[in-house]
Amino acid sequence: MPPRRRLAPADRRAQLLEAGAQLFAQHPYEDVLMEDVAERAGVSRALLYRHFAGKHDLFAAVYRQASDRLLEQVPLDRPGDLLGQLEAGLDVHLDYFVAHRNTVLAANRVLAGDPVVQTIIDGELGVLRTRLLDVLPLADDSVRAAVAAVLKSWLVFVRVLCLDWLTDETCTRAALRDTCVGALLGALRPFLRDETPWAGP
Repeated sequence: MPPRRRLAPADRRAQLLEAGAQLFAQHPYEDVLMEDVAERAGVSRALLYRHFAGKHDLFAAVYRQASDRLLEQVPLDRPGDLLGQLEAGLDVHLDYFVAHRNTVLAANRVLAGDPVVQTIIDGELGVLRTRLLDVLPLADDSVRAAVAAVLKSWLVFVRVLCLDWLTDETCTRAALRDTCVGALLGALRPFLRDETPWAGP
């Protein structure tokens, strides 16, 4: 183990999260040990446990940080070019899913139903739904509740489809993204203003 550097608590936590993120991305959840994380970070196990009570707590913190970073990169923040923003947002998530396959599968399969991890996932989906509602050209305010329900179902559909694709790549990534986009456009068509350029005829 290399000599340990003295770091401020926030910097040490960031270092440990980075070490954990690397290992959770490289290995299945069940194969990652806390001693491996400590070794990767160049710290003692005692110091690691001072920041995180166990592997579950470390994973939850890693996944929350990843979710926050993904949301920062998703461009659903302005009216206009909605199709382009939607495609870019899906690309951001697919980039992460592919690069961190083990982490994504751990959160959604190994730890499915875990209340802490599920809260992170629900929070991310809620933010995405709100952003979409704020930029969609809805026909009028009366359809907002209906569209919110459609978006909630679509976001779950996208997540399940992408998880299945990570497990068994039955189509190209481009086809996966186009399927997700097409499903939303079809579902939203009755609720959008007639002049919406990407709503179709």
